[in-house]
Amino acid sequence: MIQDYQPAGPLWLSAVIAALPVIVLLVTLGVLRRSAHLSAALALVVALVVALAAYRMPFGLAFDSAAMGIAFGVWNVIWIAFHAVYFHNVTVATGRFETVKSVLAGFSPDRRLQALLIAFAFGALLEGIAGGGAPVAITGAMLAALGFPPVKAVVLALLANTAPVAFGGLGNPLIILGRLTGPILNLKPDDATALFSAVVGRQLPLISLIIPGFLVVVLCGWKKMTEVWPAVLTAGLSFAVVQFLVSNYVSASLVDVLAALGAMLALWLLSRVWQPKAVWRFDGEVPEMAKGVGTTARPRGALYGFAPYIVLIVVILLSRIGTIWPKLPSWANLTTLLQKPSIIFTWPGLHNQVIQSPPITAKPTPYGASFTIDWLYSAGSMALISAVLAGLTMGAGIRKLARVYVRTIVQMRWALATIMMILGIAFVMNYSGATQTLGLAFATTGVLFPLFSAYIGWLGVFLTGSDASTNSLFGPMQVISAQQLGINPVLAGATNTSGGVMGKMISPQNLSIGATAIDKTGEESTLLRQTFLWSLALTAVVGVISLLQAEILTLMIPTK
Repeated sequence: MIQDYQPAGPLWLSAVIAALPVIVLLVTLGVLRRSAHLSAALALVVALVVALAAYRMPFGLAFDSAAMGIAFGVWNVIWIAFHAVYFHNVTVATGRFETVKSVLAGFSPDRRLQALLIAFAFGALLEGIAGGGAPVAITGAMLAALGFPPVKAVVLALLANTAPVAFGGLGNPLIILGRLTGPILNLKPDDATALFSAVVGRQLPLISLIIPGFLVVVLCGWKKMTEVWPAVLTAGLSFAVVQFLVSNYVSASLVDVLAALGAMLALWLLSRVWQPKAVWRFDGEVPEMAKGVGTTARPRGALYGFAPYIVLIVVILLSRIGTIWPKLPSWANLTTLLQKPSIIFTWPGLHNQVIQSPPITAKPTPYGASFTIDWLYSAGSMALISAVLAGLTMGAGIRKLARVYVRTIVQMRWALATIMMILGIAFVMNYSGATQTLGLAFATTGVLFPLFSAYIGWLGVFLTGSDASTNSLFGPMQVISAQQLGINPVLAGATNTSGGVMGKMISPQNLSIGATAIDKTGEESTLLRQTFLWSLALTAVVGVISLLQAEILTLMIPTK
C-alpha cells in the first residue's frame, strides 16, 4: 500500500476526514460525557472505518496496525503506568504512605505549598525517573490522601505534569527524536539529541517559570496565589534554571531529576526562613487537624517513610547508569546487561507493507513496524522490581504483594482498556496516512508553521499519551516539512516535543490513569473539561515562543 495523503482531493477536506477519530473522541468524552473506555472504543471503530473507506487501506493492514498499537500500548504505556500505581498501592498497604503524608504535610500546613512540593516538584522527579503516567497516578493519590478534593488533586497533578514531560523517562522523548531524525539532519543520533535537548531547554524553562503560579491560581485564585509568591517564584525559578543548564550543557537524561531535586531543595530551604502569613486551607477543614499533621515528623521517620521512593530512584538510576555515564567498563554498565535479554522483532503482516511517500519522506520509503520488548530494561519492570523489593523490606510477604497486585488489576481495568484502544487509534491513523494528512494540513500555514508545529505535537500526545510516541509519529514529518519551508528543522522537532508536553494533561489514557488512582473511574470527562482550555492556551504559548525563535530570536537556536 502506498500512502495517499489527500484521499478526498483537497487537502482541507482530507484533513477533516482524517480528524474524524479525534473529533469523535473529544465530543464523546468532553461533550457527551461518556467514559474514556467507551469513547476510545467508538473512536477506534471510526479510525478503522476512515482507514478502510477513505484511505483504501487493505483490511489486513488496518487490523494489523490496530493490533500493533494495542500491543505497543500494553508494553510501552500500560506496563509502566500499571506498575507505578502498583508501587503506590504497596506503600499504602504496608503503611509507609501514612508516614510520607505526615512528612509532606509537615513541610507546611498550607495547601498551596503542599501542591507546589508534591504536584510540581515531586511529580517532576517521578516523571524524570519513570514517566508513563506515574507522576499523575502517584501525586494525584498523594494529594487526595492528604485531604485535597480528589478531582482537584488529579487536575493539579495533570497541570503540574507539563513542565517535565519533554525530558521524562530520563530523556527518552528526545533520545527517540534524535535517533529518528539524525539521518535526515546528517547528524549522529547523539549529536541530534543534544541539539534538540538544547532547543527544548530554551523553550520550556519559560513555561516552567509560570507553571507553579498557574497551579496555585487554579487551586485557589489569583489573590491567594500572590500571598505565596516567594514560594511560587522559588519553585519556578529553581526548576527553570537547572532545566536550562542541564539540557544545554550536561545531558537530556538528567534534566528532570536534577531540576526536580533542585526545586524540592529550594522549597525546603525557603520553608526554613519563610511561611505565608495566613495559612490557606479548604472550606470546612478543621485547622487543628491540619496543623497537627506532620508537625512531629522526625528526620529518621521521614527517611523511613520515603524508603520505598529511595529504592525506586536507586533502582531506576542504576538501570540507566549507562546512558548517564556511557564510558563505564562493561562489567559495571548495568544498562547494557539489562538490555541483553530484550527482544526486537518486526510485526508480521505490517512491516514494510506500507510505503510512505513525499513530502513525508524524501523518496518512497517502506514504513517499518518493529517492536521491542525490553523485559528487564523497561521502566515498568524497574517499578515492579522496586515495588517487590520495597514491599519485602517493609515486611510485606509474597501473598500480600500478590493480593495488592490483583487489586491493582481490578482498580485499573478500564484505564488499561482505554490505553490499548487509544494506541490502536494512533497506529491505524499513522499507518493509513491520516496522521500525515493532518501534519501536512498544518504545514500549509507557511511562515506560521512554528506556531502550528506546537499543535501537531499536542495532537500526537493527545492521541498516544506519550511525548516519546509523538516524536516517533510526527518528529520526522516536522523536520522534513520545516526543511521544505526553509525553517530551522531542529526548531521544528524541538517544538513538536515542547508542544506535545501540553497535550499530556488531556490525553485520555492519562485522564484514565488519574481517575483510577483516586477511584473515580468514569470521571474522565470532568477532568477533561477542567484541563482542555488550559491545554490549548499553554500550547499557544509554546507556539508563540517557537515563532519568535524562528523569526526574531534566532540566536536562541544553537548550532553545533
